[in-house]
Amino acid sequence: MQKTRMQEKYEKEVVPALKKELGETNINAVPKFVKVTINVGLKHGIKDSKFVDAVEKTLIKISGQKPVKTLARKSIAGFKIREGNTVGMAVTMRGRRMYDFIDKLINLTMPRMRDFRGLPPKSVDAHGSMSIGFREFIAFPEINPEDSETTHGLEITVVTNAGTRERGLALFKTVGFPFRSTQK
Repeated sequence: MQKTRMQEKYEKEVVPALKKELGETNINAVPKFVKVTINVGLKHGIKDSKFVDAVEKTLIKISGQKPVKTLARKSIAGFKIREGNTVGMAVTMRGRRMYDFIDKLINLTMPRMRDFRGLPPKSVDAHGSMSIGFREFIAFPEINPEDSETTHGLEITVVTNAGTRERGLALFKTVGFPFRSTQK
């Protein structure tokens, strides 16, 4: 099977650069991507079936696969949630789809975001994974803003096997994620 553009870039450019930067001699010790998850919480539209269907359609367009519905485990009267209600949706991508999505995220989606000045370095956690929140899903190129009657936010988590924050940050910077400069 033919490799994607991001897979080729990772193998030919990123791995040698990370081996040199991190001082690794073994290729398998270099950090790599494990999976990408997209999550949407349905806080306002739990009872509205049109909203749930719209969220499902947008996740299918963005990721190319059907989302899994997250169900409430127990009833919470204060939030008007009953056990078994759909409270969120999630998509997990691995392999070829994951690399395609990361390529699209870096090169198409982030430049289209309004008032985007780079990702904060704090978005990389202690294990080397990164979470990005989007207020609107309209930045994705597959979405036509005129066709969507509702807007919602989503969260994208890129999971790596880096192990530490510094190694994860090195992986993301080498791949091409735009981070804010820490200097003021």
